[in-house]
Amino acid sequence: MTMRIAVAAAALLAVSSAASAQTAKATLKNADGASVGSADLIQVNDGVLIKIALKGVPAGLHAFHVHAVGKCEPPFTTAGGHFNPESKKHGMMAADGHHAGDMPNLVVPSSGELSLEVVNTAITLDKGKPNSVFKPEGTALVVHAAPDDYKTDPTGDAGGRIACGVIE
Repeated sequence: MTMRIAVAAAALLAVSSAASAQTAKATLKNADGASVGSADLIQVNDGVLIKIALKGVPAGLHAFHVHAVGKCEPPFTTAGGHFNPESKKHGMMAADGHHAGDMPNLVVPSSGELSLEVVNTAITLDKGKPNSVFKPEGTALVVHAAPDDYKTDPTGDAGGRIACGVIE
């Protein structure tokens, strides 16, 4: 009987831990206010897993970043610059490290639909930490019109902002 109680307690603990995992969401909208995607953010051991699903985004390569302000008013410049709590240079290829908000380019197929998962090891969902996306001004996910060249500071020469979603 004791073994059953221990197994049941372990199972209950596993379920309650999964249910209490730190999560966040963002609904990405275009400049017309139409929803073009969503993102689920989940705290994992190595950072934050971002599960993004897009629909109706132009085909091609697009930069994808975490931006420093949780405001998404077209043309989405209200989202500020890239999230950069450690004052690094821009770009995945920067010698001294990159912005916390820098992420790999998205490759959107001709259908305009894309689902993918990416882990950003430079951010956290832990409130109160310097690299937390839950800061007083908030943060946002932004999809750009062009690809990030991974080197041009401060924006990666990624062009305009075509979709934005506040991380909540």
